[in-house]
Amino acid sequence: MSTPNPLTWARDHAPVLADLTDEFREERPFEGLTVAICSHLEASTGVFVETIHAGGAECLVAPSEPKSTHADVIDHLDSREGIRTFAEPDMSDRAFERAQSDLLAERPDLIADDACELIARAHASHPDAVEEAIGGVEQTTAGVRRLEAIDADAGLGFPAYGVNDTPMKRCFDNVHGTGESSLVNVAQITNTALSGKTVVVGGYGHCGRGIARKARGLGARTVVTEVDPRKALEAHMDGHLALSMAEAAEIGDLFVPSTGSRDVIRRAHFERMRDGAQLANAGHFDVEIAVDDLEAMAERTTEPIAGVTRYHLPDGRRLDLLTEGRLVNLTGPNSKGHPIEVMDTTFAMMAVALRELAVGERPEPGVHAVPDRLDREVADRKLAAVGGSRDDLTAKQEAYLSDWALDGEAF
Repeated sequence: MSTPNPLTWARDHAPVLADLTDEFREERPFEGLTVAICSHLEASTGVFVETIHAGGAECLVAPSEPKSTHADVIDHLDSREGIRTFAEPDMSDRAFERAQSDLLAERPDLIADDACELIARAHASHPDAVEEAIGGVEQTTAGVRRLEAIDADAGLGFPAYGVNDTPMKRCFDNVHGTGESSLVNVAQITNTALSGKTVVVGGYGHCGRGIARKARGLGARTVVTEVDPRKALEAHMDGHLALSMAEAAEIGDLFVPSTGSRDVIRRAHFERMRDGAQLANAGHFDVEIAVDDLEAMAERTTEPIAGVTRYHLPDGRRLDLLTEGRLVNLTGPNSKGHPIEVMDTTFAMMAVALRELAVGERPEPGVHAVPDRLDREVADRKLAAVGGSRDDLTAKQEAYLSDWALDGEAF
């Protein structure tokens, strides 16, 4: 039996990217351009790279997290002419930063980013890369926040589309992708049940909403912690218990923060937790759980199972931290990230936004919403791929929706 191509299965479950690959191969929207792609280097990302490469681009590929790179994927990409990776499995933080800098030294024309890793680094220390780039796209909540912070501080040097904020990304990737893959990987790593447990979700944005919804669907009791009273009330009306993290710490069995902030779970909370509580980070950066506090509190640490660090506290309690506090759905022993069908639409949104920057009317430097027509284009492609269909507005309906006059004919 021959060695399988690491992207075959992902290609089979990414029909929208397959459709775009065929179109890009014919239309060549990226001919003569260098496209930098920063993301978790697993199979679905590999399919996205192939899609952009089919459009004529030279692709430069870097990781967006040091521990989420799959060796077989980068080996495959490196074997393709016109694709270069700046990555290796299990990178140190220093090697990770150096790889991104080495990529930016190539001064790419377009940047497809995750958590604003490349764009922030370019603006901080690679002015030539900023000057050379004609645009970028960003796929995460944390990344769009960073883009906005850069723009408010010194100003972005080129236009960037906030792909994360499109309905086709946040309503599917964030809710169903993060929600499902985070809990699947907790179960896979620990081989423990969620049913009957109390799951504490930090934050009730789209990601937190998805985690809480999926956990309750698996039979868990769900608690949501928030800093925004409106989101806390939304969680309450959705059937979750809304508490402060200090209160939730005393009753939780599994804690899953996904806020985009730092120190969401810290020493004051660890001190209240039950023996055997599990901690799993679902936010992009490894700062949501204050691991330094855990290390300072513990007498010793052990590894009861691969992917779990157990902190033994002086009072005899044990707190179990999954994947060192890094992204639980991407850095576990066998983690593969979001479901492929979800990443199909996210990467399709990235692809059409890049196409817009390459051949469309390019906006001024700054953070921009992706044009709604592109979001609808991807939605139509995905709906057709899953065998669905939709109605079109009639002329009378369009007139009704656009007529505001009280005595207008449409009424």
